[in-house]
Amino acid sequence: TGLSTMHYLQKLKNEKSLDIELVLVEANEYLGGKIHTVQENDFIMEVGADSIVARNEAITKLIEELQLEEEKVYNSTGISYIYTNNELHAIPADTVFGIPTSIESLNSSTLVSEAGKKEALKDLVLPNETFTKESSVGSFLEYFLGKELVEKQIVPVLSGVYSGDLNKLTIATTLPYLIDYKNKYGSIIKGLEENRAQFQAAANKKFISFQNGLSTLIDRLEEVLSESTIIKGVATKTVEKNGERYSVLLTNGETIEADSVVLATPHHLAQVILQDEELDTDFNKLKNSSLISVYLGFDIPDEQLPAEGTGFIVSENSDVKCNACTWTSRKWTHTSKDNQLLVRMFYKSASPAFESMKEMTEEELVEVALQDIEMSLKLTGKPQVIKVTNWNNQMPNYHLAHGEAIQTLTAKMADGMPNVVLAGCSYYGVGIGACIKNGKETAELIMEKFNSK
Repeated sequence: TGLSTMHYLQKLKNEKSLDIELVLVEANEYLGGKIHTVQENDFIMEVGADSIVARNEAITKLIEELQLEEEKVYNSTGISYIYTNNELHAIPADTVFGIPTSIESLNSSTLVSEAGKKEALKDLVLPNETFTKESSVGSFLEYFLGKELVEKQIVPVLSGVYSGDLNKLTIATTLPYLIDYKNKYGSIIKGLEENRAQFQAAANKKFISFQNGLSTLIDRLEEVLSESTIIKGVATKTVEKNGERYSVLLTNGETIEADSVVLATPHHLAQVILQDEELDTDFNKLKNSSLISVYLGFDIPDEQLPAEGTGFIVSENSDVKCNACTWTSRKWTHTSKDNQLLVRMFYKSASPAFESMKEMTEEELVEVALQDIEMSLKLTGKPQVIKVTNWNNQMPNYHLAHGEAIQTLTAKMADGMPNVVLAGCSYYGVGIGACIKNGKETAELIMEKFNSK
């Protein structure tokens, strides 16, 4: 978000021929936040986000501006599985986040019993009389589609996208169109069926990366910020109001005097930097989750994986500890130059096993991942490449009170610290596209205030 803000600020500065100075301060030795590509032994690994939603307008325009079209690669499409009762079951192709888009799709599922399928049909007749977009998405889906379909087929998929308990996430912050479909067509399934074309169009080439990984985007943004000052390896300690300006104290002892400040940091770091008790109540309402990611690269041909598969999501009643496994070399062919097997295991804080895992050494985490691979895919072997990343308390969790907390926090900031802007995935959307959009809007907001002076 910070890089996008700087990019669009510099662009607006040049368009309007403005005499302003732009400074970006980054605590890490590299830019990009949760985007960082590592290359080792002919494998390309993403320690954070691994792709961008292709249909997002903000990312499409940015890629064009940065002239990166020729570097783009798309995901390979294939079968996604749910690992349940210690077996792989294909998620029916004609579903959206595991939600059937037709009666045929519902009936084709091997994950749900006949009784569960029959219960899901109540969606066709039950009217929506109480649910709004601020209702829990988990409660909404279970009320109309039944407990079994939701637990066995929908929850594993949706939980793989949105961190946290679906009963504590709103429809508005997850799948707002579902309630529109229910109200318009009288049925979630019928609504998805009527709009199936747009989902099928999005199903192929759904995600974007780049030939040398997502850091390509970060490197190009850094390259074009030639007129801006970039300071790496230095953190921000405090931001204090100084008349109509702000004093930004850095950990290297330097102080930057600024007219406007954008804090594109996780919310808990912004809270420490601002040191304002008036804001603490609202900051404390914002929540994070944790995630451990384990990459394993093997000297085993990719073709040993189940045909046409790209990975699996794990349901609750399984013998493995991971929440999901992406067959990276199958889904993203550019990540394995010799078509050798590269997998990525995900362990989320919502999992019962996470409490013990977060205390483990890297060697112990790798051993757990290897056991999961052996149980789920029946593959054994010593990995040639290992990359473990621990995103401890770094994954934003948009719970039911999130939106209200953001509104109150923003109002207090505008009143007490005008021209200090909170930005990033802690507040306005966790996807890369949402961060880019947030960065662009932040730049425009700052320039609007600058021009009004």
